[in-house]
Amino acid sequence: MRFVRRLAASCVLAASLSLVSSQAAAQFGGFSLPSIPSGAKPRTDGCPKGKTKDAGSAILGDFLGQRINRAASASGVSRFIPSAEFADTLTNAIACRLDPEEQKQAAEATVQATRSDAVGSTASWTSNTRENVSGTSTVTARNTESASAAAGPRECITVTDVIIVNGEETTASKRMCRAPGAARYTLAA
Repeated sequence: MRFVRRLAASCVLAASLSLVSSQAAAQFGGFSLPSIPSGAKPRTDGCPKGKTKDAGSAILGDFLGQRINRAASASGVSRFIPSAEFADTLTNAIACRLDPEEQKQAAEATVQATRSDAVGSTASWTSNTRENVSGTSTVTARNTESASAAAGPRECITVTDVIIVNGEETTASKRMCRAPGAARYTLAA
């Protein structure tokens, strides 16, 4: 008899939990269990990479991340994605920390700094969209390298970009070259 009571109590409990979870799912848009990531994937875009997580924290982090991303999307907040428009001027390490308007300002500063032939030429900018965001582009070195006998030598420079986002400084150096007859410098491979 005792066994039957326990079995009946377990069934009632399971049914109650099922009912509560379905009501909660209806109210909050459903509960989905995210898949467990197979492992950390290396990032090559220059943006910071988080720590490798164990399976439990990955599940909880993905679950909470989905909810936060859904709320952020609804409120108009977005991630900063490097714009292809400035891929020949900005490095990903800098671009991924800037919104699209700031990427444009940083690219314009780089172009302005590279117009001069002098090492030490600098151009600065301050964000029009966010407080406490600014940057500089400075030509830190210049050299000439031979590209090919037919094309002739190309001019190359090193430009150091420094951005400050909410007091955090990020520095990235980039090599930029200008082919003979080209109007401006672009990122070199």
